[in-house]
Amino acid sequence: MDWIRVWQVFVAFTRATLLGYGGGPSIIPLYEHEVVERFGWMTQEEFGRALAFGNSLPGPIATKMAAYVGYQVAGWGGAAAALAGVVLPTAVLMVALFAMLSRYSDHPMVRGAINGVRPVVFVMLAMLAMDFARFAFERGPAPYTFVPFAIAAGYFIAAHYFGVHPVWGVAGSMIIGALVLR
Repeated sequence: MDWIRVWQVFVAFTRATLLGYGGGPSIIPLYEHEVVERFGWMTQEEFGRALAFGNSLPGPIATKMAAYVGYQVAGWGGAAAALAGVVLPTAVLMVALFAMLSRYSDHPMVRGAINGVRPVVFVMLAMLAMDFARFAFERGPAPYTFVPFAIAAGYFIAAHYFGVHPVWGVAGSMIIGALVLR
């Protein structure tokens, strides 16, 4: 086992997790920066495909992406290190900060800090959506080049206006993709 790589995986995911705010999806751009830009373990296209596949599976996207990337980089040791880098720092911080936050939650500076970081989380999610759109809307085979956009629009309408559960959207899009986007 390449212990240096395992350590690098742990450090990369710990750093990204500690700098992230707002949950799994908002941390993905930080993971992408570490994996693609800083270490070059994957191309942006490989990362985008892993993200697309990971989003089709149940569970938190941050842990799925960490485990997948860690495994790709350094096998099972890398997967364990990446998961430890995602879970341990936030678990320790959550326990420590919860006591402090609950004690000072009514303080104007604490409320202001939380309100101040929300726009940044929004921008991080928007950046992720923009990056991911490149992979989500790859052209289908002729004459079905419109199908990825039709799937997205159909799911948005079904979920937003008719309350369709996400699992049905994922299952339906996989079936349509298997039949039409080969």
